[in-house]
Amino acid sequence: MLTKDLISRIAVATGLSKKQVEHLMSTNNAILRENLMAGKAVTLQGFGAFEVKERSPRVIVHPRTGERTISPGKNQLVFRPVDNLKDELKKI
Repeated sequence: MLTKDLISRIAVATGLSKKQVEHLMSTNNAILRENLMAGKAVTLQGFGAFEVKERSPRVIVHPRTGERTISPGKNQLVFRPVDNLKDELKKI
């Protein structure tokens, strides 16, 4: 589903205009991004949790030469769905 499709469906379901829904979604995204950039986890009840985890450095081996290099650690965005969502997804 594209963002414009999501905006249309939310507008129909809530009775708000598409402009209002678009503004709400952009504000929501900005707040989510702000919290994640600050290192805070964001939990959406009934859906799941987004958090930033630090991935440690690791050794990478080049497949042709066998040369070993160290990949630096980095931050990674992780999503953990709630249990009932996981169970529902298993049924499809």
